[in-house]
Amino acid sequence: MKPVLTAEEYRRVDKAYQGDLATAMDRAGHAVALAASRAGAAYGKRVVVLAGPGNNGGDGYVAARYLRARGAMVTVQALAEPATDLAREAAARARTAGVAISEIGAPVGSNVVVDALFGGGARTGMPEEILAWMETDAPVVAVDYPTGLDPDTGKVAEKAFRAVETVTFSTLKTGHVKGVGPDHCGVVTVADIGIEGGEPSMFVAEESDAPRPRRERTAHKWSAGAVLVLGGSPGMIGAAVFAGRSALRFGAGSVVVASPEPRMIQQAAPELVANTFDQVGEKLSRFDVVIVGPGLDPSDIEFVVPLVSKAEKVLLDAGGLTPALLQTSKDGDSEVVVTPHDAEFARVAGVTAGAYAVRSFAARENITVLRKGNPTMISDGGLPILVSTGGPELASIGTGDVLAGMIAALWARGLRPTEATVSAAYWHGVAGAALAIEETVTAPGLLDRIGEYAW
Repeated sequence: MKPVLTAEEYRRVDKAYQGDLATAMDRAGHAVALAASRAGAAYGKRVVVLAGPGNNGGDGYVAARYLRARGAMVTVQALAEPATDLAREAAARARTAGVAISEIGAPVGSNVVVDALFGGGARTGMPEEILAWMETDAPVVAVDYPTGLDPDTGKVAEKAFRAVETVTFSTLKTGHVKGVGPDHCGVVTVADIGIEGGEPSMFVAEESDAPRPRRERTAHKWSAGAVLVLGGSPGMIGAAVFAGRSALRFGAGSVVVASPEPRMIQQAAPELVANTFDQVGEKLSRFDVVIVGPGLDPSDIEFVVPLVSKAEKVLLDAGGLTPALLQTSKDGDSEVVVTPHDAEFARVAGVTAGAYAVRSFAARENITVLRKGNPTMISDGGLPILVSTGGPELASIGTGDVLAGMIAALWARGLRPTEATVSAAYWHGVAGAALAIEETVTAPGLLDRIGEYAW
């Protein structure tokens, strides 16, 4: 997993660094120059580097020197004279290399703009010249953070650059992944400049953190992972069908939907077994995981309570996200995963969703929490894990039911609850992004795609 530090923690690490700072700045500027090249700063192209007075600006001067050596027509527009020894040296070397340096002025035509002004150091009261440059049509490469973005919260108080790529150093920071940070940072490249360490405040999941168990050669449909879905009240059977189909297509060997409308479930999805709530009571021990809530009306909750109280592994989603059903699960000593969006989190936890709230709620209840959003946040009481593979294309009815089925399938296939939750969220996002290239993402379309990522 990729560690994510707060900006303050990274400043502490940076201040404690005992290595050669000039070498670190040279590496940083080189990484920025490479990013600018990816954005279009090729031979003969016009590049404007906006440089602040600090070491962020110093990185910009270094990048300008490297881009000049590659044949780009580079100019630096400086907000002020360099204020640190490192930045002064970087500016001097850039000028010697033939880079034109002038005071910052009105935006001019360019092929690429490098924002090396303040990083996360300025958020309000910025000069009009900077605000005007934030309207540029040219692709922007930001150094560390786009100017105007809060490096800790990912919020924008006044205005901020929108970069196609942000080059940060040593590790991700919270501002890159929280709030509107991802919208303003674009692709975030972490460059190794030799500075290491720091205590992370959260992690970002990678593909290596998203396992999918293999099915044994001797497996049969009940040993390969059995999932029960409790939901599908009248008028809402689609949610239960999506969850059940998803579990089956993501590798569960057997899936049963218990609903007040079993006949309609069977008609909609003949590959699923459909029962009433009463019918599955005697079979409960056969299921590895029970999903509670897709399409579950409050009037039907009383009928699922006896089943939930006896289940060993419970996933509460949608209509199942009530304090009463959570308590019922815990009273039965079940392992529990909950998958709320922000409003559902407030309903079941009693507080507004946030990194600290998610973590403390998971720790207090001894459960795994997946808070839906972009990025998705997961915690079992430990440091939050962010899953950033999903995008706005997944903001479509029924896709959350598909996610519930995927989590249940991986959990039933043998992964631990948090591991299954992270992995399912990761591949849910990957499948959604792949589908979005071809068509609008809908739950039926997503169901057709997830099987590609089940193994």
